[in-house]
Amino acid sequence: MTRFRRLAVVSTAATFVLIAVGALVRATDSGLGCPDWPRCFGRLVPPAELHPWIEHSHRLVAAAVVVLVALLAVAAWRTGQARGVRLAAAAAVVMVLSQALIGALVVWWKLEAESVTLHLGTALALVALLEVIAFRARWPAGEWGRGGRGFVRLAAAGAGLTYLQMLVGSTVTGHDAGLAYPLKVLLPDLGPGVARVQLVHRVLAAVVAMLVAATWLVARRTQRTHPTVTRLAGYATGLVLVQVVLGAANVANRLSALTVVPHLVVGSLLWGTMFALVLHAHRFTGTGERDPAEPEPLPARSTRQSAAAYFLLTKPRIVELLLVTTVPTMFIAERGIPSPWLVAATLFGGALSAASANVINCYLDRDIDALMRRTARRPLPAHRVDPGDALRFGLVLGVAGFAWLWATVNLLSAALATAAILFYVFVYTLGLKRRSTQNIVIGGAAGAVPVLVGWSAVTGRVELPALVLFAIIFYWTPPHFWALALRYKDDYAAAGVPMLPVVRGATETSTQILYYTVLLVTVTLLLYPAGRMGAIYLASAVALGTAFIWRALALRRDLSSKRAIRLFSFSNRYLALLFLAMAIDAVVHVAA
Repeated sequence: MTRFRRLAVVSTAATFVLIAVGALVRATDSGLGCPDWPRCFGRLVPPAELHPWIEHSHRLVAAAVVVLVALLAVAAWRTGQARGVRLAAAAAVVMVLSQALIGALVVWWKLEAESVTLHLGTALALVALLEVIAFRARWPAGEWGRGGRGFVRLAAAGAGLTYLQMLVGSTVTGHDAGLAYPLKVLLPDLGPGVARVQLVHRVLAAVVAMLVAATWLVARRTQRTHPTVTRLAGYATGLVLVQVVLGAANVANRLSALTVVPHLVVGSLLWGTMFALVLHAHRFTGTGERDPAEPEPLPARSTRQSAAAYFLLTKPRIVELLLVTTVPTMFIAERGIPSPWLVAATLFGGALSAASANVINCYLDRDIDALMRRTARRPLPAHRVDPGDALRFGLVLGVAGFAWLWATVNLLSAALATAAILFYVFVYTLGLKRRSTQNIVIGGAAGAVPVLVGWSAVTGRVELPALVLFAIIFYWTPPHFWALALRYKDDYAAAGVPMLPVVRGATETSTQILYYTVLLVTVTLLLYPAGRMGAIYLASAVALGTAFIWRALALRRDLSSKRAIRLFSFSNRYLALLFLAMAIDAVVHVAA
């Protein structure tokens, strides 16, 4: 990437940041935090209060964008860019200065709805113009413009309606129509004007979602030789789904800033993605030419095959096991049956976060997965998914999980779930897995976080019983996974992964399994007083724990692979039955 294109990309990113900070200004009612312009209460430095500083930060970012765009225009002339690029850069200077002037008018006119909408519309147009500059700096005008008309028109229609949807959404906010009628009402009373505006906004949202999804489906069917086009269409589809969820959360949360800001930011990203899709489609579709920066495409697969491959990347069995521990935790925290909606929202967000960690793990471990018989058929080593697409899929899942949990549950649950992703990726996968025999011991903490997510979803905090539950999963993980590692010791040895059976041998591993099993059973008994559990749980913990210790002792006597895999299978049943007993005990104990 040339320095000029890098500057264009930075300018575009800075404009997105400007829009995000503007969203924060609107969501926190800080638009008149500085009631004059360009000063703030007649001073260059605002007073030490929240709203003035939020508004002032918006102005500072705007000033930075003006400087970047000005530098971009100068660079366009000094580096001898094509005439179209130079003209676009000059137009960007005019547009960013107009944006600054409109910002001043917004303040002078006391946040008049039309001026606020014009302010956003100009910012979105600036994003598109900067994307044109970055794109045409790479693909001069003489080399593009031969795209397939049908697909380009479809993508352009989606981009145009997305832009219109953003403006209508701004109008809804400007006229305080965000709560014109409840979320469950599909067709409002069209008497008041604000209800009409909100209805238009919802109808447009549905149309945009369907059109963007249709664009992606068509791209998958007709643009296999243009991976960037298909990828951008896929990103847009993911963003529009998140945008719809955030829109619903806006109404459900009574226009909380926690959902209003992400709603506008994701909408802006959707617009930028759709416009970039139009540029790439116009350049590449309808031709046999490929972007030389793109790898060779994977063999053509049906939508069902591709969906199945991406689904397997999430390691659904692991996700299922994590969710099995979350629901009983919520029962204990509630001391009864929690809200079905809260349970569903927590499970969905937790599944997204767990899937994100697993997908990124598959991406990072694709080299050693190819060396092990147990994992060689996974989608990445089997070349059923492009590695770059897998990484992006994992990142999108992580962001979606955080946004969903934040919007529908609470910020603490969202932060805990995201912390688990970061721990699993950076501490376990990148830090420990290929370096230490204690990889699974320390890394197992990531798998114990879902109980903290479930507890905080109900209570809004993390308490002692939740920490005991965390410890149960933490001490359960080593005997569970080392039993599997005994069965596939040769695979780990071939891949160079220092799992305990590879480095210390089967006898030492079985000893460690027994040691951690005893610790596990001891910790499960601590939940009886810490979690105020009843006789059902205590009897189940003793019986299941005794069975687990007996099987661990059996493995000490018989180190065969068959015995190891039996212990592994039992450990799954043990955890599911133990947490089921917790849930039953919580309900029965409270009812009694």
